[in-house]
Amino acid sequence: MDRFEHPCQLGDRSTIDSKLSSTDTAGQLFIIENHAQGRFGPPRHVHHEHDEWFHVISGEVVIEVGEQKFRLLPGDSLLAPRGVPHVWAQVAPEGGRLLIAFQPAGKMEAFFSELGKLGGFPPPAQARELFEKHGMTIVGPPLAP
Repeated sequence: MDRFEHPCQLGDRSTIDSKLSSTDTAGQLFIIENHAQGRFGPPRHVHHEHDEWFHVISGEVVIEVGEQKFRLLPGDSLLAPRGVPHVWAQVAPEGGRLLIAFQPAGKMEAFFSELGKLGGFPPPAQARELFEKHGMTIVGPPLAP
């Protein structure tokens, strides 16, 4: 359940619940839970202002951080440091759940709020603008399923 009862719904592909708000931590930490309904993941991107930590609750996640590729199962976690291109995808056909933490929180809470209002990832040009506005740069496509 979303901390504020306003989950970010990305169509029928994914629901993102805020678990720890940046307002709870004076902007130091923001934690979400991603519930993917099938295979799902964002485009390859770089965070300029924050580290991103992943922890798999259920399903199977492939993450590429820089040139390294990892396959994570429930209980596994991984850090994608700021400034390093990365991409991830839930690859289990049935989907799964993933905790993601951003430190410091930066503009990530606002990013997911705007993304939720769109109901899903926008077309590429609009996605690039949205990512840039929130301290990220898209540098490639999502992982192939």
